[in-house]
Amino acid sequence: MTIWAGRTATEIAAAVREKRVTPREVVAEHLARIEQLDGRVGAFRTVRAEAALAEADELATRDLGRLPLAGVPVAVKDNLAVRGESTRNGSAATPDTPADEDHVTVARLRAAGAVVVGLTNVPELCVFGTTDGVYGNARNPWDLSRTAGGSSGGSAAAVAAGMVPIALGNDGMGSLRIPAANCGLVTLKPGHGVIPAGIGHGDWFGMSENGPLATTVEDARLMFSLLADIEPAPPTEPVTHRIAVSVRSPLAGVRVTRPYTNAAREAAALLAEAGHQVRSANPPYPLWLSTTSLAHWTAGTAVDAEDLDPRRLTRRTRVHAAVGRRFVTGVRKGDRRDRLRARLAPFFAEYDVLLTPALARRGPASADWHERGWLRNLLANTTYSPMTPPWNLTGWPAMSVPFGKLPSGAPCAVQLVGPPDSEAALLEVAGQLEVLHPWRRTAPLGP
Repeated sequence: MTIWAGRTATEIAAAVREKRVTPREVVAEHLARIEQLDGRVGAFRTVRAEAALAEADELATRDLGRLPLAGVPVAVKDNLAVRGESTRNGSAATPDTPADEDHVTVARLRAAGAVVVGLTNVPELCVFGTTDGVYGNARNPWDLSRTAGGSSGGSAAAVAAGMVPIALGNDGMGSLRIPAANCGLVTLKPGHGVIPAGIGHGDWFGMSENGPLATTVEDARLMFSLLADIEPAPPTEPVTHRIAVSVRSPLAGVRVTRPYTNAAREAAALLAEAGHQVRSANPPYPLWLSTTSLAHWTAGTAVDAEDLDPRRLTRRTRVHAAVGRRFVTGVRKGDRRDRLRARLAPFFAEYDVLLTPALARRGPASADWHERGWLRNLLANTTYSPMTPPWNLTGWPAMSVPFGKLPSGAPCAVQLVGPPDSEAALLEVAGQLEVLHPWRRTAPLGP
């Protein structure tokens, strides 16, 4: 019997289009894997078993030959609407009301032939880089003692465990790249406006972007093109890029640990051997980046929490929102973001791609962080993920790409960053890293 769980989305869709397997068979096998593993992993807030099988049967009546994701099971982050399901955003304070329509990104995946098998766990209001809360804790399938990351932690855990080949998430301060780096996945936070957002109340002032989580660059590229509603770029000969490598933390006082600095330097060396012009160079991060990041992070939560009963929010979320309320007016002006773009633009006039560590250290322990104090959560988040926020503030594209292993055996990762409209270039460089330094795609979780 052919096993489809653990295959790539590209492989599955090709098999369904060629009628080597039916959508129902593919979906049923992935649902069985979810039932087998998710009690340990905690990826899903809700699984749509009956609905997914019914939708797979309906899909089989369509012309499958033109569907790029024919029969591919997909998981959706629980802050994006899925028709007929409630969107809880990780919180007891949100209404348990089924959505009338799919979010546009979900609709685009379904139009391409994907089947939504469930909605994935997130931290409350998608605030923090650890996915835990009233609906469960998402663990890293490579190391179940550690968090999957956040806030797209459930989506990342589902893909890394082979419960789905691809998943939909979003990124407001690193919420795709953090869990992708923890869980050994490929992700792309697109530049502003490339993929429809519509996340919360104002997309965290335009900083949040929807994007793919996948185990291969090919799957990430395919999913990105569908979400952006563009034609996939045909394969081309590799282009020589000017690549800057920097292992310095953008946030003052945060140290990047050796496994992550080593990963960035080793990836840079491979790209140099492949013919790229690679040079050590640090972007001119301003000292005020830390306070600007905190202001935008907390203000986004303050806006999202405005219509919710504070008594039903966890303490860390209430404090985060209270801190952010004093910043909302200033953040809306966008002055600091404009200044940051102006400061960093000359750097990207000189370099096509910036290569950095994806994280500063491994993810925190899998624990009930939502029951701990706000300051403890703040410190845990900023000390392990200082590399991601600048690129939400600028609105420029950034990727996380698996590279090497941590001492624990869990994946390590690097980040690729580019100026506006550089998504294709980042995917190209990521694809070269995949060829030069392949990674194991899914965690070795036994029955």
